[in-house]
Amino acid sequence: MEPKKPAAKTVTIRAFIAIELNEAVQVALREVQERLKKAVPRGSVRWVQPEGVHLTLKFLGNIPAAQVPEIAEALLRAGANVAPFTLTVEGRGCFPDSRRPNVIWVAVTEKTGALARLQRAIEAEISPLGYPPEGRAFRPHLTLGRTNRDAGSDRLRQVGAAVEATVVEVLGTVEVRSLSLIRSELRPGGAVYTRLAEAPLGGA
Repeated sequence: MEPKKPAAKTVTIRAFIAIELNEAVQVALREVQERLKKAVPRGSVRWVQPEGVHLTLKFLGNIPAAQVPEIAEALLRAGANVAPFTLTVEGRGCFPDSRRPNVIWVAVTEKTGALARLQRAIEAEISPLGYPPEGRAFRPHLTLGRTNRDAGSDRLRQVGAAVEATVVEVLGTVEVRSLSLIRSELRPGGAVYTRLAEAPLGGA
């Protein structure tokens, strides 16, 4: 009897579903970062490269690479019934709050409800593929940085106070005509992002 061959290893990739930003908004985010860098204690925050900032609609985690076409089809269905819309980028804050900041972000607003409808449609289409809905409410935001784990409570309070003292008015708008499935590769120099699929919104 021939020995059994080892089962083929499933190739996985780290991926998420997002709206990509335009260059003008990315430049404006960098300017906000530079202001905050001068205001917070040195080494207290790991800053995200503005060129890699996206509006994440659904984080999938490690997915089988073979499932990418199926997810892409789900995104086509999710976007088909949502017309293109406009996002406004303004305001700032911290998660969970400014007293215990873990994430520093800039806010995203959309007044017609189209963004919320799109996010719900994505959840509905992706859930049957093995990605259940989030247990928390969707809070659209653009991550600027994350506080370092070894930053003490005093430094964290200083970070939160600096964010609260920073005024962020309207940085720009984003015309949303599609959504993207994006691969995230974590490397020593920072994450590298690759678009795996793009789905147009209805009428785009």
